[in-house]
Amino acid sequence: MILPHLLLFIGVLLSGLATFLAVSTILDSVFNTKLNALTWASGDAPKKSKSGVIRLTRPIVHRMILPLIARYKLQRYKENIKREIQSAGLADELNENEYIGLQILLGAMIPLVLIAGQILFKIEYPVWMIFTFAVFGYAFPNLYVRTSKGERRRQILIDLPFVVDLLALSTEAGLDFIGAISRVVDKMTGGALAEELGQVLRDLKLGSSRAESLNAMAWRLNMSEISSFVAVLVTADSLGASIGTVLRQQSEQMRQERFTRAEKAGAEASQKIFIPLILFILPAVLLMVFGPVILQFFGSGK
Repeated sequence: MILPHLLLFIGVLLSGLATFLAVSTILDSVFNTKLNALTWASGDAPKKSKSGVIRLTRPIVHRMILPLIARYKLQRYKENIKREIQSAGLADELNENEYIGLQILLGAMIPLVLIAGQILFKIEYPVWMIFTFAVFGYAFPNLYVRTSKGERRRQILIDLPFVVDLLALSTEAGLDFIGAISRVVDKMTGGALAEELGQVLRDLKLGSSRAESLNAMAWRLNMSEISSFVAVLVTADSLGASIGTVLRQQSEQMRQERFTRAEKAGAEASQKIFIPLILFILPAVLLMVFGPVILQFFGSGK
């Protein structure tokens, strides 16, 4: 008896959602309105997200959740979220307001809908199911941002020694540091580090100093390797040291650090493979070696 009520409830829920989205789309086309400008300072609509969950829930978040949370500032919390989003390279498709809206929608409203279905349609949900929906829904934006952040960090760590080498060669060839950055950005086809260096150039064109634009990049990426690299460059620039020499030293140091990380990863891999070796591979080898002997022994006993 539970299954028909569950299917009825899901059908009513999907029908209501489809009606809501259709009416919202018609109103947007008639009145030429954009997505809620509370989320973006420029008022422009965000880019299409790579996450299907965000694409599906974004209209609901913009029209139902954001007006409710607009009155709450939450400056410190939003600042931390903003930094995480920028570190993950998702600033064009997600921001701190949408992040909080997703947490509220997925972590609170969907479990409330399940509870309402339980009350109205007498559907018996296990308690753990509602609790799991609440926890996973609240954690989904964080998981999405952290996953993107981890992938972006790995890409930056791979590109960093190569980029520093190009900067060193360009400065030693006679270009100034800004010209070297511009040359690297022009030559690199995509990549997170090239995007960040491009943002440094845009900040410089808007009037920021070299130290301010580099420190802003270090703040956005929130990586110890980038922070130390920027600190060395800013110090050398303030002291009037040769940027080319500093870049060459940094390149050698980064290559040594990458070699150290590779050695550490190799050591960790040997430790991680030890458990499956003991549990699966070693018993199979012992069975292949001693199996015929055991069978022969029992056969000769007969």
